[in-house]
Amino acid sequence: MLTVSDVSIAFPGQTLFKNVDLKFTDGNCYGIIGANGAGKSTFLRVLSGQLEPTTGHVSMPPNTRMSVLKQDHFAFDEYTVLDTVIMGNKELYDIGKEKDAIYAKPDFTDEDGMRVADLETQFAEMGGWEAESDVSKLIQGLGLDESILYTQMSALPDSDKVKVLLAQALFGNPQIVLLDEPTNELDIDAIRWLEDFLFDYPGTVLVVSHDRHFLNNVCTHIVDIDYGQIKMYVGNYEFWYESSQLIQRLIKAQNKRAEEKIAELQSFIARFSANKSKSRQATSRKKLLDKITIEEMPASSRRYPFVGFTPTREPGKDILAVNNISKMGEDGLPLLQDVSFRLDRGDKVAFLSENPLAVTELFKIIMEESQPDAGAFKWGNTISVSYFPKDNGDFFEDVDLNLIEWMRQYTTTEDTETFLRGFLGRMLFSGDEVYKPAKVLSGGERVRCMLSRMMLFGSNALVLDQPTNHLDLESITAVNNGLRDFKGIVLFTSHDHEFIQTIANRIIEITPTGVIDRRCTYDEYLEMKAQKKF
Repeated sequence: MLTVSDVSIAFPGQTLFKNVDLKFTDGNCYGIIGANGAGKSTFLRVLSGQLEPTTGHVSMPPNTRMSVLKQDHFAFDEYTVLDTVIMGNKELYDIGKEKDAIYAKPDFTDEDGMRVADLETQFAEMGGWEAESDVSKLIQGLGLDESILYTQMSALPDSDKVKVLLAQALFGNPQIVLLDEPTNELDIDAIRWLEDFLFDYPGTVLVVSHDRHFLNNVCTHIVDIDYGQIKMYVGNYEFWYESSQLIQRLIKAQNKRAEEKIAELQSFIARFSANKSKSRQATSRKKLLDKITIEEMPASSRRYPFVGFTPTREPGKDILAVNNISKMGEDGLPLLQDVSFRLDRGDKVAFLSENPLAVTELFKIIMEESQPDAGAFKWGNTISVSYFPKDNGDFFEDVDLNLIEWMRQYTTTEDTETFLRGFLGRMLFSGDEVYKPAKVLSGGERVRCMLSRMMLFGSNALVLDQPTNHLDLESITAVNNGLRDFKGIVLFTSHDHEFIQTIANRIIEITPTGVIDRRCTYDEYLEMKAQKKF
């Protein structure tokens, strides 16, 4: 159990949240949500003791172990994978190292013998002899081979380090687990394993995530940071979202009825207050008017950008033909092998691969940013394509332009400041923000700029490589809806289950020998794959 009592966090000129009283109990998973900047990660830091609250305190029972998902991918580079994961239980790790150091002493004394006997007892009681086996299970569950257990962390790619640090946070069944964006960089299979692991977890889990499907599958409660407050709701993310939207609609309807009644009364008072025969009625209505109050809509920190793609012409019959494309990776291993497919009108295709570099390379090839080693492709004559690359650094780094000037580069028709301001405003850049230098934008701001750029082109085909990276839930929802409603062709890849399920009508998985191509939803595809139907 974790108890939060009267906690507030205030910085100079800003109060993130105040007077927070919450209780987190065993057997439950709490999804922490809120707009970017609302204080989700700050709240986790307060819970973990890394940040002292302005007021109040956080408490948990004695001898309770809390584990936190580390964010620094380089912090454990000098250690092996096995040691890194076991460090998730620091006490067990320290006991093991002290025990090994005593055994390695050349002048082993009686005192050493008594000390090591105590350590052996503690080590056994804490499950130390099963530690390597437990680490192996976690590592394999996350899709890594157990052969890496004695590999130095510095030798692993970032995507594998993420999995090792997640295994570290889960190691040894801590009573409380704090996970900040645990699904980042995880493949679909690893996310599904993590969902199953957390679903049955006996302890208390708090998780910050932008993955709506993940939140729906693991959360028993939603903790919403908004309006400068933190409130807890029973249910998963979808239940919270639908409930919150309903409440907002009810409040708006109630306010509208109140405003209409007030307007009616004000009109009556204005017309008849000077009329002696009606003055008594006017007075009674004025008293009624004074009793009517319009409930103020809370000033939510949530802002939804507008994402909408409007093609300037309909696509013709020929869309895209890809014939036997092959490409070797930098490591000398094949990324693409005999990849062939044809797209039709109305196709919205999610591309999958166990190696995410394969999809990125395919997209680069069809956008002519890379050359295949073999094979060819051809877009139809009526097709105009806009591309969202996974790495957008070249569009912003070393660019001495403000946002207005940056957007003006990509306008094909109107380029007035008024037009560009309006366009940027729909993507949540307002006021003087439009004069912000493009090179200092955050990851989420860059994504919104890249989407704005695509919207300006009026293309009838869109190619998007991980478009939801760096976005908050509100922006992900906006992009999701924009692509779902788009009338043209979409080729995309994403780790977001809900995103794929609600947009794609076709799934193409790139395999070591070619492609698996199915016209179905993502859930249907996963079911077929689980039943080994291909």
